[in-house]
Order: sequence, then structure tokens, then C-alpha cells
Amino acid sequence: MNKIRPKLRKRSLETLFELKIYLDRINDTVEQPDYIQHDPIQFIHAFENKKDIEIAGFFAALMAWGRRDIVINKVNDLLHRMNYKPFEFITRYGQDDFAILQGFKHRTFKPIDIHGIIFALQKIYQNYEDLEDFWNECHQNGKHENRPALAIFHEKIFGLTPELNNRTRKHISNPETGSTCKRLCMYLRWMIRKNSPVDIGIWNFMEPSELQIPFDVHVARQARRYGLVSRRSNDWKTVNELTDTLKKMDLADPVRYDFALFGLGALGLTLPKRFLLNKS
Repeated sequence: MNKIRPKLRKRSLETLFELKIYLDRINDTVEQPDYIQHDPIQFIHAFENKKDIEIAGFFAALMAWGRRDIVINKVNDLLHRMNYKPFEFITRYGQDDFAILQGFKHRTFKPIDIHGIIFALQKIYQNYEDLEDFWNECHQNGKHENRPALAIFHEKIFGLTPELNNRTRKHISNPETGSTCKRLCMYLRWMIRKNSPVDIGIWNFMEPSELQIPFDVHVARQARRYGLVSRRSNDWKTVNELTDTLKKMDLADPVRYDFALFGLGALGLTLPKRFLLNKS
């Protein structure tokens, strides 16, 4: 007989504002320049050209899966194969260049996946001013169709390259299948948030207030422990619920609390015990 788990307790608005004081302090402790050197975000700070930044950041976000030090090594390996000129490499890449990718592997990422994503990006740069322009179209279409921009992005990027291997498609998530789209949300956080010592904020097609929280295991655990969500499933609905809760604390920049929740989960930072609502 399956054991019925108790419902998660959700924090009241009054105690949410009490919690905000502590989360703001933790956030300000974590969101500092020295965070960059230990995180894959370092690769968007390594370039000056906008298109190089977009591409390096996109691959870094897609591969941000597992221990951060391993992710950093793998992204560096890939960019080294591109001679640290990602835009030039993408635009000149052809079938014969596949040999350059041989031997690359990160978890389920294999050379054929990088090969396919490169051709998808190549098509984008052939048809749009830059990657931001492509995302802007996805964002505007999403508003018009009342669908998540990330779903439109998934649809359009594979629409440009219908020949892509099916296994490559799983590396770009789709919220309409229930995915939390953690890595895409993180990429948009990097590129959209302004006035941050960590996030670069060079894209302007949407406001920081429109971003969704990157929902990983650390964020999920802390969100439930402290009553920021009532759902147990790790899916797009829970991402929306948590983001809506964070908007009550900061309407203009809700995903800034990604740093605080990460700090609680991965860096061993703590809150007073009285704020704990759910033990598991």
C-alpha cells in the first residue's frame, strides 16, 4: 500500500515578507562578482562581441548539468575546439568540420548533438540579426498565441532544422511537455537581468519581471522546505507557482532569488528554524 504524503504547507503573505528580509541578505551575499569564477556564467563574461557572448552562453547553459566544475571544464573544452571564436566557428562550420567535435562528451551530450545545435544556430544567424532577434520573435509570438516563449523557441529552432537527429532535440526543453526548462530559464536570466554583478543583461527584448525562475534540485528543495510552493511535482506549473510567489517579494526582478535559493541549497547557508514549514 502506497503511503500518502502530507500536503505541503504554503507560507502566508505576512510571513513571506518576514522571510524576504533574510532571503535578501543571503541573495546579496551570494550575488557577488566572485560567484562568476565558480559558475558556467563565466563564459559569457569571457567575450566582448555580442554574438560570441550569445553562443558561448547558450552552450554553457545547455551543458549546465551536474557539478559546476565539470560543466566548466566541458564548456571550455568545446570552446577550445572552436578556437574561442564561437560566432566565426558557427558561421563557417560545414559537414567536414564534424571531425573537430570527435571525442567530445558531456553526460548525454555527444558530438552529433553539438553538430546539430551548431547547424540550428547557423540557420538562426543566416535568417536573423542575432540570437536575441530570434528570441524576440519567439517572445512576441508567445504573447500573441498565449503560449510560453520557451515553447515557441523549441518549435522554431527545430523548425529551422527539421533534419536534426531526434536525440538532439531532447537537449532543448519544452515547457508544453511539462519540463521545468531550468537551463533555458537560466540562460535568459543571464542575458536579461540588469544591474547585476553576475548576470550580464545585454538583451532587451523582455523585462526581468517576465523571467521564470530556473528550477533545479536545490531550488526545488528549498522552495518546498520554506513554503514557497505547494506542488510536489517538478514541472512547468511549479515553476510558475514559485515565480508568482517570488514576484510578491520583488515584482520587478523575481528571479534574483535564484541566488538565495541556490545559496541555501548548495552553499550551506541557513535561515532561522522558525521559517521551516515542510521537512521533506
